[in-house]
Amino acid sequence: MNRLHPLGKLLLSVLYIFTVVSFDKYKVTPLILMSVYLIFGFIIGELSFREGIYRVRLVLPLVIFVGILNPFFDKRVLFYLGTFAVTGGMVSMLTLMLKGFYAVLSSYILIATTSIEDICYALRCVHVPKTVVLVIMLIYRYFDVMAKEADRIMTAYTLRAPSQKGIHYKAWGTLVGQWLLRSMDRAEMVYESMLLRGFNGDFKMRRKEVKKIDVLYPLFWIIVFIIIRHF
Repeated sequence: MNRLHPLGKLLLSVLYIFTVVSFDKYKVTPLILMSVYLIFGFIIGELSFREGIYRVRLVLPLVIFVGILNPFFDKRVLFYLGTFAVTGGMVSMLTLMLKGFYAVLSSYILIATTSIEDICYALRCVHVPKTVVLVIMLIYRYFDVMAKEADRIMTAYTLRAPSQKGIHYKAWGTLVGQWLLRSMDRAEMVYESMLLRGFNGDFKMRRKEVKKIDVLYPLFWIIVFIIIRHF
């Protein structure tokens, strides 16, 4: 799966997310069938489901609570499970959670099986402005630099106030300002280094060969999505 053309994987992920969110709020069965793509992606991509959940753990609470109030607003009974009444709010809450969960995991599969360079290459293939692609690539590459600068500032503050728990609210503005200034200095150094290495405003990416599997793989899943969509 890592060897597939990045454009096909990118377009397929976008199409999958649009297909998932297009289901009616009461359509649970076909929405469950859409999990076939995720299962296939984790198996073929040799990805760990546990690690995938761990990596997207910060987004999952938002996904879980996005429809938590639906049962209080939609109390119309759809059917009974024995003596238990299942309301429209319960079903719509479940579908909203599944949609968000599927969207996050499909994005994770794309990121885990495709490098940032390949994703940017795919974006350029669909004529996304090079400035946007360049910003995405630089943010991804140098976000760790900002994190290290923040860690240095936190360490320096802790050494100067060893008995204090956390950062005092009066120092928040100063520390954020220092973080911004230091990040700007590092960014200037990085930019000068890029210019010395011949950077002219765009990254040159090697053109990737399109193979037969690169066409058949997304075409197969498009047919599957269409069948499930009209299930």
